[in-house]
Amino acid sequence: MSDEYAAVKRGKLVLKGDKPKAKKRKHKKKDKESDSKVDEDCIKHGGWWKVEKIEDLSGSIAIEFGTNSYVSALDNGLFTIGAPHDEGDGPSPEEIFTGFPAGENKFALKSGYGKYLGVSKDGVVIGRSDAVGPMEQWEPVWQDGKTAILSSLNKFVSINTEDDSVVAQNTAAGEQEFCCIRSNKSREVNKSTVPEEEEGDLAEVEVNYVKKFQKFQDKKLRLNDGGVGDLKKAKVEGNLHETLLDRRSKMKADRYCK
Repeated sequence: MSDEYAAVKRGKLVLKGDKPKAKKRKHKKKDKESDSKVDEDCIKHGGWWKVEKIEDLSGSIAIEFGTNSYVSALDNGLFTIGAPHDEGDGPSPEEIFTGFPAGENKFALKSGYGKYLGVSKDGVVIGRSDAVGPMEQWEPVWQDGKTAILSSLNKFVSINTEDDSVVAQNTAAGEQEFCCIRSNKSREVNKSTVPEEEEGDLAEVEVNYVKKFQKFQDKKLRLNDGGVGDLKKAKVEGNLHETLLDRRSKMKADRYCK
C-alpha cells in the first residue's frame, strides 16, 4: 500500500526512519540558546512537533492518537490507525496529509490519494471528495494542554476500538478523542515587522534614515532644523516617510532626492 500511496502523493515525503537534519553551526551563542530550548517531544517523533495554533495547520500534517500511532489513509477512502512507530521515527507516507485553512478557526486535510477528508452522516471519517465543502471542514480544539478535532457535525474525532477505523461520533471529548496534531515544517521565530530604521523614538528614526541615505563626503551628519513636532503629526496622519523624505530633500544631501 505504501508504494501505491507514494505514487499518488505529491511533493517530498518524510519516510519512516528519516531523521531531522541538524542545522549547521554558525554562532556559539545561538547554539547555546537553541540547546536550552530543545524540543524533546519533537525529537522523539522524528522532527514532527505539536501544532497548538490554527496558523500552523498548513503543509504536511499528521494526526497522532496514543503514542507514535498516526491516522493512516486507505486506498478505499477510509482511514485507520497505523501501527506504533519506534521512538525517533516520524509518520509513514500514508500517514501524512496536507493541511489548508478553511475559514475562521477551521482547516481542511487532503490525503495522499488527492481526496479531502470529510465525515459521513453516520460519523465515519472518509476521504473521497475532490473539493472542500461544509463536511470537509474541521475545527481544532485546544484546552488545558490537550487537543481534539471537531467535525462539521459537532462530533469529535476518535478511533473505533472495535475495528481501528477513524470516526467522529461523540459530542464530548474524553481520553479516546484526545490527539496530537503534528507538523514538520520549519518553525521560524517571529520577527518584528518594524524596519530597523524605525526602531526608537521619532528623533532617532530621523537620524537613522539620514544615516542610511545621506552622502558623507565631509563625514558630517546633516539633520533638518525642524523639531519632532512635525514628525509626530505626520505619523498620526500616515505620511511619516514622505515628511522624512521632504526634510532630507531640503538639506540637499540625499542621493534619492532632487
